[in-house]
Amino acid sequence: MSDTIPATSADTIVTVLGLGAMGLPIAARLSTSFTVRGFDVNEGRRELAASAGVARFDSARSACRGSAIVLLAVRNEEQLLDALFGEDGVATVMASGSVVILTSTVGTAAIPVTADRLAAMGIEFVDAPLSGGPVRAGAGDLLILVGAEESALDRALPVLESLASTLTIVGDAPGDGQAMKTVNQLLCGVHIAAAAEALALADRLGLDPEKALHALEAGAAGSFMLSNRGPRMLEAYDDDGAEVLSRLDIFVKDMGIVGNAVRAAGLPSPLAAAAEQLYLIAQAQGLGTADDSAVIRVLAPSRRSD
Repeated sequence: MSDTIPATSADTIVTVLGLGAMGLPIAARLSTSFTVRGFDVNEGRRELAASAGVARFDSARSACRGSAIVLLAVRNEEQLLDALFGEDGVATVMASGSVVILTSTVGTAAIPVTADRLAAMGIEFVDAPLSGGPVRAGAGDLLILVGAEESALDRALPVLESLASTLTIVGDAPGDGQAMKTVNQLLCGVHIAAAAEALALADRLGLDPEKALHALEAGAAGSFMLSNRGPRMLEAYDDDGAEVLSRLDIFVKDMGIVGNAVRAAGLPSPLAAAAEQLYLIAQAQGLGTADDSAVIRVLAPSRRSD
């Protein structure tokens, strides 16, 4: 590794690894305040990043050399470990004093060993899973849940503040952010499933689904997920379905993380388990790459009026 990285400043180099649905708007948002590099295994995503003002690199390691902060927007625990410590992992080219920010939801299991391996290399680790979707990522309007030691947090804070409208420090150790995000995803997954059941029932009872949605939003039954996913659930029956803003198979992953967590804690979770099965059925029916609002089609394959 090279010399120690200086403190975060306006000319700090930030590398974003993973330029998918969340990583690309994150990189574009950060490029308004920092020097941002980006890498994704998909060349098309690298081209999109370049058009958004992100410096394009053709390998993860070349993108990370000299970066003060490496932000990971990966899919799961396997990709996290591979990106850092795999055959082409970037940890070996990162400088002492640099920081890794993990924004993905991967569960708590791999976090302690990841933090320890990075610490042995002089690299700090910030566990900062986020929530809000691509549009809010591009606007700096995300919820970010952070678990990190104070020194690592201080260095990462300018980057996190650029992305978040709500930044909550839930603990002082990596893993605390993942734990809080697991609780968050339990509620999100159950709320989406409940919204789908409600709108499917409204349709089968002969109600106008759009009027039913507006009425439910205005009362005690309203929720963020009902208001956010409800209109997309009504579009799920269109020929092309709803625009994919949050893939359904992400909730297959996240509800699996929830299930592992509640079992490890020795707690029953009948609602989370039922919601997980709904997403798994949807995936088995070929809806994994569809927007997660398409889960309504598992409950009601067609609308009453169709």
